Amino acid sequence: MALSLATGFAAALVFAALPFVAVEESAITGAVLCGFALGWAVLWLLSLRFTDQPQRWAVVPALFMGAGGLLLVAFGSPVREVLSWVWPPTLLLLVIWLLHRTRRDMRSRSGRVQLYLVFAILAASAVGGGYQTVGEATDSNALPVTGRLIDVGGHKLYLNCVGSGSPTVVLEPGGGGTSSQLGWITPAVARSTRVCVYDRAGRGWSEAADSPQDGAQIATDLHTLLHRGGVAAPYVLAGHSFGGLYVRIFAAHYPDEVAGLVLVDSTASRQPAKPVIPSSEHGSADLTDRVCVLASLSARLGATRLLGQLDLGALPPHARDEARASTAQASWVRSTVEEYMRAGASMQEAAALRDFADKPLFVLTAGQGHPASWMTEQNRTSTLSTNSMHQIAATATHTDLVIEEKHAAVTAHAILAVVDSVRNDRPLSR
Repeated sequence: MALSLATGFAAALVFAALPFVAVEESAITGAVLCGFALGWAVLWLLSLRFTDQPQRWAVVPALFMGAGGLLLVAFGSPVREVLSWVWPPTLLLLVIWLLHRTRRDMRSRSGRVQLYLVFAILAASAVGGGYQTVGEATDSNALPVTGRLIDVGGHKLYLNCVGSGSPTVVLEPGGGGTSSQLGWITPAVARSTRVCVYDRAGRGWSEAADSPQDGAQIATDLHTLLHRGGVAAPYVLAGHSFGGLYVRIFAAHYPDEVAGLVLVDSTASRQPAKPVIPSSEHGSADLTDRVCVLASLSARLGATRLLGQLDLGALPPHARDEARASTAQASWVRSTVEEYMRAGASMQEAAALRDFADKPLFVLTAGQGHPASWMTEQNRTSTLSTNSMHQIAATATHTDLVIEEKHAAVTAHAILAVVDSVRNDRPLSR
């Protein structure tokens, strides 16, 4: 029994890594299902030949998963869209039937326990998959009412600008973040100047990209987006968490276009510095991409949709609904996993910004939930400019500075302080 289950799991990983399997969600999902089908087939075959308890029923889940897997590998997304409505109820009915057959044919108590655990996982997957499918069908109610998609070279990014005045503020969300999660900050800043929000490739309302998305590529795409979107410099860039890396890379690469920076509990850079020129590597056939696609399959089981229900309740209602819809997508999981896997390169690229001269730099740090080393790095970052301010939001956590209204107001105030410094050509007020 254990051998059969282990064979299925190992085969799923091996099949997903085969070079002729496209690095695309449907193809890798199909490969994984074929691997699991092999595990069930092994259980059927071994129980027939080597035990007195033949488990002939095991051929049914083998055929069910194998057929679905081959269809996905052969026909891709069109089949996945159809199967998304079919497989959850079918799998749930199959689990019920399998429970009945196991009680009848499996006399070994330990064998039944192992199978019951597998059946419980399958049942949870069926319920989660149905939850995700129905949720996707109703997500159209959460689509943003403003903004546009702009081609930045092979993929389109979502951009939305509101308010008026100069300099233009460009907001960069944190790791895994989307424009919707800035629902408190954007309108607060827009009351005083123009502010633009966008979604990085593969998340929110933006399309996925074929090129590796390290910090240098993200900054380059943002630059292209702003120029093709008609958003003229100078910019005040404000980045939260990982977003702080990307705005520093942007400032290092396009110094003449950046008038000020706001680093909101920003991730620290790391030496040695790397060039901020995007890699020329293209394609999706490396291990990183396959791991990211495998991780994204959790979204098809409703896991990220449930997580969004738990974590985003502090946002304004419409922004909360948008954020929950966007973070429930498989593309969001894939892009977020890639972001963390490429974080080391992004941290080194951010170190390319060594001197921000006397341009206004506001470092805002959450006072809760960080070790002393984090504060040390925040202090060091504030020395990039001779016109800087470092403020600690004593009662705020890392995420509070974005999604909690009273703490997001502190973030908006820091951004507007830099806007005022740029607009009036005077030092940051202390």
